[in-house]
Amino acid sequence: MTTTAHGLTEIRALAGKDLGHSQWLPVEQERVNTFADATGDHQWIHTDPGRAGDGPFGGTIAHGYLTLALVIPLFNDLLAIEGVRMSINYGLDKVRFPSPVRTGSRIRLGAVVAEVTDVPGDGVQMVCDFTVEVEGSAKPACVARVIYRHYA
Repeated sequence: MTTTAHGLTEIRALAGKDLGHSQWLPVEQERVNTFADATGDHQWIHTDPGRAGDGPFGGTIAHGYLTLALVIPLFNDLLAIEGVRMSINYGLDKVRFPSPVRTGSRIRLGAVVAEVTDVPGDGVQMVCDFTVEVEGSAKPACVARVIYRHYA
């Protein structure tokens, strides 16, 4: 279920809130190939199912940065921000890829709003702890601390 925050006061009230989990999203080979084309990263472990079948993961895997990029639509499934002039992705404090996302698997995002602080220019900074889970795997594919800024 999507949480909606309207304006800075409601964003501030999110501090410490567990936003739950997004819907499951399939990570298909076509998406991996498209990402490889967009980034120029055509390493065989991502794009060559035949060769990757004999590799360490028994098939192709998604790029770590593709997994990270998919946080955007998954997070949109969890939180809607309304009533602000502008929202920006301010950056990342930490990102790790503890396990691969095998092509054909499904992922989802778990998110907690770790903190919200005021910033100059009539804004707030929202720090979120993200965990990208792979269906059927005990180990996460990605853990990240992401920072957003929202301005009234």
